[in-house]
Order: sequence, then structure tokens, then C-alpha cells
Amino acid sequence: MSQKLLLSAKEIDIILHRLACQLIENHTHFKDTVLIGVQPRGTFLADRIKQILVNDYTITNVCLGYLDITFYRDDFRRGEKPLEANKTHIDFVVEDKRVVFIDDVLYTGRSIRAALTAVQSFGRPLEIELLTLIDRRFSRHLPIQPNYRGRQVDAINQEKVKVHWVENEGEDAVYLINP
Repeated sequence: MSQKLLLSAKEIDIILHRLACQLIENHTHFKDTVLIGVQPRGTFLADRIKQILVNDYTITNVCLGYLDITFYRDDFRRGEKPLEANKTHIDFVVEDKRVVFIDDVLYTGRSIRAALTAVQSFGRPLEIELLTLIDRRFSRHLPIQPNYRGRQVDAINQEKVKVHWVENEGEDAVYLINP
């Protein structure tokens, strides 16, 4: 197994600030906008985006929640090992809000499809957008595209893209892994 560094910590930081600025351009004061990190890996990215919006750009009213999609996935009962659920934490209403889903890697689109179904339990959003750090554009199974993307990666065959966060793996980095 070999791995190639795609993004360093410095490059990730630059991309996160660009994504935060793009959100500000489209949502200005975030009055009617909520951010939702898709569990499990989207929560790290969502936390970072919120931190940048609040600390660097003084946006004070950013609503952030976390959405567990485990039981909405179409592969829920297909694997040999049972999936472990995470906790959904959404303490705001999404009814008539502009929702921004946040996930680290957009691959087949199936996780976002599950998130679209799961969020309906919390109301009917006015609009839903998608922010992702990595867009694996050639591997989509569903017609889902990000509104905000950090970097496009053209991984082929069995290659995997793995995002490391300092909070979880001890470093900020994105790797292309070739088994």
C-alpha cells in the first residue's frame, strides 16, 4: 500500500478560508442559514468552518448541527459488520432555512442522498447546498454535485482518498491511498 500526500496542513488551511469566504458571499450574515456536518467525518470540517467564520470573520450567529445518516443509508444492512450509529445533534429548526451540508469527501453521492432523506425529519428546508473538502468527480453513482468544493481529485480504480484531521488522526492532511 502506498500513499501520496495530496494536501498539506497549510494547503488545507488556505482551502478552508476560501470555502468560508464563499459561504459569506452567498449567506452574508447567516440569519436564515444553518450548517449541518454529515456524521461521522463531516463534523471535523463543519467545526473548522464554523470556527473560521466566528473567529476570523466575526460572524456571530452561525448555527451548526450534526446529522447521523446511518439508518438512512442504502447499504445499511448489506455489510458483514453492523454499522455503528452516531448522535444527531440539531437543536434548531430547519424549516424554511437555507441548509448547507458539510462532508469531507464527496465520492458516490450516496451519503448525501441519505442526508437529504434524514434532514426531512427536522423540517422542510428552503434550500440545501453541499460543501465538501474533496470532490471525487469521476466516481459518482448519483447526480449530486457540490456547491462549494475545496479540491477535485481524480482517483481511479481502487484508489482511496483519506482526510486526516488533527482532532482525530493527529495531523491535517489529505492522502491518496493506492492499495
